[in-house]
Amino acid sequence: EPELVLMDEPLGALDKQLREHMQFEITNLAHDLGITVVYVTHDQTEALTMSDRVAVFNDGKIQQLAAPDELYERPENSFVAQFIGENNTLEGTIQDIANGRCTVKLDGGELIDANPVNVSKPGERTRVSIRPERVEINKDRLGEGAHTLKAKVLEFVYMGDIFRTRLRVAGKDDFVIKTRNAPDQVRLQPGQEIEIGWMPEDCRALDAH
Repeated sequence: EPELVLMDEPLGALDKQLREHMQFEITNLAHDLGITVVYVTHDQTEALTMSDRVAVFNDGKIQQLAAPDELYERPENSFVAQFIGENNTLEGTIQDIANGRCTVKLDGGELIDANPVNVSKPGERTRVSIRPERVEINKDRLGEGAHTLKAKVLEFVYMGDIFRTRLRVAGKDDFVIKTRNAPDQVRLQPGQEIEIGWMPEDCRALDAH
């Protein structure tokens, strides 16, 4: 009846379906038995699925220790934002900070608002972070104060439950959006010119490193 169990990538050799099944089995066992499991994995989805708390390490130092939803939705620095899940970044410079918001001038010249996370003053370089699933192509789904930017479709990938589309946005060719495979969802075509948008609260101004 151990109080602590260490698991070092125990599911690495399993196929996808069995691996996902075992993730839930291990989680349920830990909760039912009331034991603490320290689970080592390089699979970010596995870490988010199984954990009550996740520690992200870089060069032997903890970059952030938090619940899975906080880690994914509110990363504290650029390393965590890039390491956990898929993430879009836009480079720019802080123009103004006030009332819990900052204005960022992107390197392409566009102005957007964001949540200042670890930036503190105008003139500071920043890397703005926005998750692919928080970007909308349907303006009707955006509330007041949303930002919109022009985009060009470069690649469309059908993934079953979702559509993954790569765009050129603000001079970058690696901007990704993910949309649910719903009956009314549009399948974008390469070469198509569109407008995308998101809410400022879903956009985080992080360190530029």
